[in-house]
Amino acid sequence: MSAELSTHGLRVQFTTKSGQVAKALDGADLVLRAGEVVALVGESGSGKTTLARALVGLAPPAGGEVRWDGKPMDRSGKGLKALRRHVQLVLQDPSGALNPRHTVYDAVAEGLRVHKLVGDSGKTETELVADALSAAGLRPPEALFLRYPHELSGGQRQRVLIAGALALQPQLLIADEPVSSLDASIRGEILALLLRLREELGLGVLVVTHDLGLAWNIADRIAVMYLGRVVEAGPTEEVLTSPKHPYTQALLSVIPEIERLEPVVLQGEIPDPTRIPSGCRFHPRCPALRSGEAAAVAEACRGTALPILPADPEGHRCACHLVASREEDPHESASRTAP
Repeated sequence: MSAELSTHGLRVQFTTKSGQVAKALDGADLVLRAGEVVALVGESGSGKTTLARALVGLAPPAGGEVRWDGKPMDRSGKGLKALRRHVQLVLQDPSGALNPRHTVYDAVAEGLRVHKLVGDSGKTETELVADALSAAGLRPPEALFLRYPHELSGGQRQRVLIAGALALQPQLLIADEPVSSLDASIRGEILALLLRLREELGLGVLVVTHDLGLAWNIADRIAVMYLGRVVEAGPTEEVLTSPKHPYTQALLSVIPEIERLEPVVLQGEIPDPTRIPSGCRFHPRCPALRSGEAAAVAEACRGTALPILPADPEGHRCACHLVASREEDPHESASRTAP
């Protein structure tokens, strides 16, 4: 299975009731390929869900583009229907995503009917629904056919959503906070399911989450978002063991399992997307700037905009004036990292 979904300089804007323009995405680059798990992390308001929705055509771009297998997304009705046959979005809240009047069977069969896939597979609709429920870990599937969402546990409802996506045999799965509403005892089961689907079906999975601990356990690569842009990205082990961006370092510092980092409390909240700060968008909250560590580049931090961080499935990249200055001066970098 070979598939690639990517964004390039993607911008998504919304107009508020007062007429202001909110830049939900302000130049986001990301790439997702079949057979890998990518975690998209950041605080609430960073643009993660907007990016997930844009990847399946639910958030029209104001600039930049989404590409499917290297070609710009076809935003016609026919084009989006074809894309969604291969790229499925699993929403955050299964209680809200499942129609309370539909049985489990109808919820899973809906996509098959919309895309008219029953005749192409050589199997009956009932067999395809049963296969999808089984793949999502709901066995025996026939026992759930006539049940309604309110009769299921939270974990079962999440699996039904995943089954509805799997029924279309997609190449990529986008899971928006797939375990945030579940008990801790169930979260591990859903994450293990996503990993199993990657291994057995070759699925590519984008997991949208605010939980870096979750990303550590499941992802091959990680992209850290802040105020509409990816500010750091790379292989998960590299990013989470050697974080470069002060924002990533702050997010990691409050994970209990990581004892080597001093806890960093970020001041304030993510700025209003209608008023993105000049220079580095993180500079009003940057611990390095506040402590004086970034004094040598303070002027650039406050006044010089950073370029969009390009998507790179291989390398570890970071959009930060302080990091750039250290990489330009290897002697300074070595002195800061020496034990």
